[in-house]
Amino acid sequence: MNIKKSPSTPLLRLLLISPRPFEFSETMRRKVSSAFLFLFLSVFLFASFSLYFSSCNPIYASTEISFPSVNLTAISKIPGYSSSSSLAIKEDVNHLTRHVASIQDSSGVKSVSVLLPDWEVLLIVLPESTPPMTASISGNDFLCLYPNNETSPARFSGVLPSTNQTTFKCGLPKRNRRRLPFLSPVLIRSGEEFLVSSPPPEPMMRWTRLAYESFTTENDVVLFVKGLNHRQGINLSPQELTCVFIDETSNNAVRTAVTSSIQEVFRCDRPDLTSFSYGGEGNGLNKRIKVSLEIRHPGESSFMMPSVAYYIPWRKIEIERPKSLLCASTMVFDVAKFLREWVMYHSKIGVEKFVLYDNDSDDDLMKVIKELNQEGYNIETFFWIWPKTQEAGFSHASLYAKDSCTWMMYLDVDEFVFAPSWATSLQPSPDDAMLRSLLPAKTQWWSDPRPIGQVSIRCNEFGPSNQITHPLEGVTQGYTCRRKEDNRHKSIVLLEAIEHSLLNAIHHFKLKEGYRTKPVSLEVAVVNHYKYQAWSEFKVKFRRRVSAYVVDWTQGLNPLSKDRAPGLGFEAVEPAGWEHKFCEVQDDRLKLLAQRWFEKQTTAGSKMAWQI
Repeated sequence: MNIKKSPSTPLLRLLLISPRPFEFSETMRRKVSSAFLFLFLSVFLFASFSLYFSSCNPIYASTEISFPSVNLTAISKIPGYSSSSSLAIKEDVNHLTRHVASIQDSSGVKSVSVLLPDWEVLLIVLPESTPPMTASISGNDFLCLYPNNETSPARFSGVLPSTNQTTFKCGLPKRNRRRLPFLSPVLIRSGEEFLVSSPPPEPMMRWTRLAYESFTTENDVVLFVKGLNHRQGINLSPQELTCVFIDETSNNAVRTAVTSSIQEVFRCDRPDLTSFSYGGEGNGLNKRIKVSLEIRHPGESSFMMPSVAYYIPWRKIEIERPKSLLCASTMVFDVAKFLREWVMYHSKIGVEKFVLYDNDSDDDLMKVIKELNQEGYNIETFFWIWPKTQEAGFSHASLYAKDSCTWMMYLDVDEFVFAPSWATSLQPSPDDAMLRSLLPAKTQWWSDPRPIGQVSIRCNEFGPSNQITHPLEGVTQGYTCRRKEDNRHKSIVLLEAIEHSLLNAIHHFKLKEGYRTKPVSLEVAVVNHYKYQAWSEFKVKFRRRVSAYVVDWTQGLNPLSKDRAPGLGFEAVEPAGWEHKFCEVQDDRLKLLAQRWFEKQTTAGSKMAWQI
């Protein structure tokens, strides 16, 4: 008789010795089936949720957005470079031009898109767009069309002075904020039929990593780049960087050395573009030369920053204009209601020219500027659409105004220079008796072994002074109560004395070796800073801080910073008793002085000159 060995598997052994093997095996089969079914469903659900969250990634930040690195392509063969030289790293050709899918009708608009903070999308219209864009276009004429057929109104913003390109802004719809990548919209004319062609839209460029502006001097090219030098005082070495000039028609490239890397300002040697037949405007060529930065980290691959900046040849001004001795420059946003008072006051005490960097204002600013110019004031505007770039804008202004201004006063529109010695003056004076008296005499500039290159004036900060709305008679008349201790300072700078890097912070510059800064005591001059105004005005400022290196009030960082409003917190919620805050010293000196200088009698009663 053959005897079978007992099964070694415990389960089989149980099945054989069980008095009711059929019932037991059926139960076990059901348990095993249930276990397999549960395991299958678990794997399926896990895979489904993983796939969903990989494509729908919610972003909760409302101001600054962090973005992944851009995918880049190395181009190994560039005319004029040997294989032993470092590769020219640039974005994929599609990323270089960023052509949004065109519209198959007469309204086809080609543009590049940049995602800004607060879910704003900037569209820069390309020159080859047909029909060409003009500054007279109304924002109501266009919409932004997104790949999922969502639309948002496109508002005309302005024309970039350096490239003469038209810009629009539109909002990114909420549904599109949850899906990565953020795809570029198409600029379409409102109410017209359209058909989106291939290729599909490209991902938008991110404002947090972008070369956005350039300025060509007689000796070099200054490039403005966001996203490399993130913190004040911590900068990449110029040896890690190279400037790259790219001919968009042929994709040929020329590199030059970077000589300075500070904040968002990078200085590069001027390029020799004869290798791809570039002769500038003089020979009729109209090549578009994009400029960007190549970053080379030791032991790592090189990569190039996305860019919307173009190389503009340096041109010497043919007609020599007499320089203004003293100019004033600032960055402005929706300050139409304040501008007349600020311009009229400072013009009467010595400022000859005003250079305003318009940070995409959406009020009557240009109308007010036109009126002031017609009245004889000298105001020049530069459309500067880039957010949180005050330091870069001031650096640009130091180059842009160098041919027309000798000294530049960097002062905000809510700041007024006042000297106690003026209190008895019956009339303002633009001559050497007032603002110009703070500057060194011309003979000192050359005879002093360490000439003055900058004058530093301290600030008094004024509070709401019981105001609950903007005082119609002006800030100098409405705000008369301030904090006891002064805070910060503002400067008047000799443009020739600014150091090569263009480094600046809190309205003062680093000077060339050999120049010095002259501090001014509060008894000689002071800046009345109307910082904490009526809540209806201050809350607008709360949501828009222009400095790249000052933490926004909405961010819970550095709570003890002098740049914060004490006791305000991190939300735009009016603190109890706001109208009485920051009132430690009653100071109506400038109020009384301005009344003496600017008060006029009209048929409607007494008015300040800026109210008429």
